[in-house]
Amino acid sequence: MTEIDDSNDTEADGLRKIIHVDMDAFFASVEQRDNPELRGKPVAVGGSSGRGVVAAASYEARKFGVKSAMPSVTAKRLCPDLIFCKSRFDIYREVSQQIRAIFRHHTDLVEPLSLDEAYLDVTEDKLGIGSATRIAELIRQEIKAKTRLTASAGVSYNKFLAKLASDQNKPDGMCVIRPGQGADFVQSLPVRRFHGVGPKAEEKMNRLGISSGADLAAKDIEWLRANFGSFADYLYRAARGIDLRPVRSSRIRKSVGGERTFSRDLSSGSELRETLDDIIDIVWGYIERAEATGRTVTLKMKYTDFQIFSRAKTLDQPITQRVQFERCAKSLLEEVLPLPMPIRLMGLTLSKLERSEAEEPRRPDAQLSLL
Repeated sequence: MTEIDDSNDTEADGLRKIIHVDMDAFFASVEQRDNPELRGKPVAVGGSSGRGVVAAASYEARKFGVKSAMPSVTAKRLCPDLIFCKSRFDIYREVSQQIRAIFRHHTDLVEPLSLDEAYLDVTEDKLGIGSATRIAELIRQEIKAKTRLTASAGVSYNKFLAKLASDQNKPDGMCVIRPGQGADFVQSLPVRRFHGVGPKAEEKMNRLGISSGADLAAKDIEWLRANFGSFADYLYRAARGIDLRPVRSSRIRKSVGGERTFSRDLSSGSELRETLDDIIDIVWGYIERAEATGRTVTLKMKYTDFQIFSRAKTLDQPITQRVQFERCAKSLLEEVLPLPMPIRLMGLTLSKLERSEAEEPRRPDAQLSLL
């Protein structure tokens, strides 16, 4: 690995030294660590029942196509030997606190994205090491020594590039993108690697002849705005490796949720109730992972004619337990049954999030697709 000689040149050019650390298959790895019989085997964290959902999958399971948010029955079909473990978020949070303590040993500018990943700005590191590459190596070594888990890291001069880099050599790897190399690195990637480019956006880009960062960089801003609207400015900067966002240690997440688009429209009460159970399972996993507590639950549905309907309920006290979230979500659905027409999408969101002075900062608004 090439060492960044960044002790002077990044500061002289006004560039930041950013590290993105991402734990490898975090939940599943914790289960394999704590149960030696699971090591080297395909493991999924989540429910194994007919309505269960995969919250996380080990790398052994991912080789079969198993991934998070996948229905458990589908995962089991892809990998007949898959072993399911019930989630233990109290243990995951405990390990996460150990990891964050390691981060803060090097810098106070830590922006957690979830229990298992974070951005660090080490432009001015506490220990005076000076090299972001060396700091990332030390952090990975400390995590392994103290938790017996592996982490991957990306090192670069902005958040966008650091996050891309952390995914480059997973698992248990590291990638460094030096000043001046960002544009070339990004343009060598498929557009699907860009954060925010999902399957539908990728499909549209492919129809327009865009499959790589280089294809995207060849388009001017007017063409991008004509075809992608408000998403264009982000794509223009991303294709050039540009990201001016600072690492914010005091960011507060405003909402967390997820939605699911169905392969066929649903209308019967029994189907809708069963589907809501699946969504509750997945979204509560997101809520636990984000360590979020909030007071408003919103049920969103998109009818077969693409009209969107939503209904929300705000409680006097923050929701801290799954049973409260489940009860609220189910009552919202019962209030609107029977539906006037079938729906093609359903989603749940927890908002009006709260935190105490001692709580960790949270990621900004996040709405995750379940499929």
